[in-house]
Amino acid sequence: MIYVTKTYLPPFEEYCNEIRGLWESSTVSNMGPEHEAFAGALEKYLGVRHVSLFANGHLALEAVLRALDLPSGSEVVTTPLTFPSTVNAIIRCGLVPVFADVLASDGTMDPASAEKLAGPRTSAILPVQVYGNVCDDEALRALASTRGLRLVYDAAHAFGVRYRGVSALALGDASAVSFHATKVFSTAEGGAVCFGDDGLVQRLIDEKNFGIRGYENCVGAGGNGKMNELQAAMGICNLRHLDEVLQERRRLYELYRELLPEVRFLEPREGVEPNWAYVPAVFKNRDAVYDRLMEAGVMARKYFYPPVNELPYCREYRGCTPVASAISQGILCLPLYPGLAPEEVEKICSVIKFCS
Repeated sequence: MIYVTKTYLPPFEEYCNEIRGLWESSTVSNMGPEHEAFAGALEKYLGVRHVSLFANGHLALEAVLRALDLPSGSEVVTTPLTFPSTVNAIIRCGLVPVFADVLASDGTMDPASAEKLAGPRTSAILPVQVYGNVCDDEALRALASTRGLRLVYDAAHAFGVRYRGVSALALGDASAVSFHATKVFSTAEGGAVCFGDDGLVQRLIDEKNFGIRGYENCVGAGGNGKMNELQAAMGICNLRHLDEVLQERRRLYELYRELLPEVRFLEPREGVEPNWAYVPAVFKNRDAVYDRLMEAGVMARKYFYPPVNELPYCREYRGCTPVASAISQGILCLPLYPGLAPEEVEKICSVIKFCS
C-alpha cells in the first residue's frame, strides 16, 4: 500500500546519540534537560515567546482553553472542517461549540460567518489552520478585539508555516500544535501551546502537571500532560532535518499540481509560506476516485468527512455550514511524505485521471 503519510524519523544513530545521556541518568520524565532544550529550540525556530510542551496535541488544546479561564457554559465559535479533537476539547472543557462556515478557497474559517454567530454568550474564537492553510488572521483578530473575545488557533497542521513573515504559531492569544506521527514535524506523539502572555506560563504548567507546585503543594485539579524526555529528544533530532523535509514535500506537492491541472486544490491565501502538509483535492466524484485508488493500493483519506457538526453528538449545536459540508463531500487528501517516489505520485495521478 501507498499510505497517505509515513512518519519521518531521524537517522537511527543520531537519535541513539541524543538519548544516550538518558540511559546514563535514568531520567525520562518531569521536564528534564531534553524537554527544556527542545522547548528552547522551538521558541527560537518559531520566533515565539513561550512554548509549553505536552504529551499530545489534544491535551495542549484542552489545557490552553482551561488556562484562559473562559466562563463555564460560554460559547466558542469554531469550524466543523476539522478532526473531532478540536470540538471535543471545547466540550470537555465545559464550553459550547458554535459552528461557523469556511471559505471555499482554502477551507479555513469564514470571518463573516464567525461574526454573525458571535453573541453575548461567546467567550472565544477557535479557528483551525486546516491543511496548514492560514486563516484570515487580520479579520479574526479584529473581530476578537472588537467583541472582547479570546482568539485561540488550532494549529495542529501548521508547524513550519509562516504568514507574512511570521510563524503561524505566533498568531492569536495562543496556538496549539500537534507533533503526532502523521504530522509534518513529529515527536512520535506530542504537542505544544505557543503563546506570548507571561501570565499563562504557570497556568499551563499546572494544567499538565496535576496542579503540583513543589513536593508539598498542589494548587488545583490539573491533569497529566507532560511530554517525556524520549519524545523531546525525537523533536530535537527532527528539528535539525525539518528544512530538507519541507523541501522534499514541496517538490512532491508541485508534481501533483503539474500532473493534475484540472483538479481543484484547497490552497493557501496570499502571503502564506506553506509546509506542504497535505494534498487536499476536491472531486465531484470523490467516492469513485477513492475506491479506484484503494483498488490500486493507494490509501488516500477523506480528511475531513463527515464534518464534525454532522456527527451525532454535535448536531445539537448551532451553526449553518453549507460550504464546509460541500467540501467534506468532495475532499480527498492524497499521499505525501518524504520518501514517496515521483513514480508513485505519477501512478496516483494516472489512477485519478482514469476516473475523470
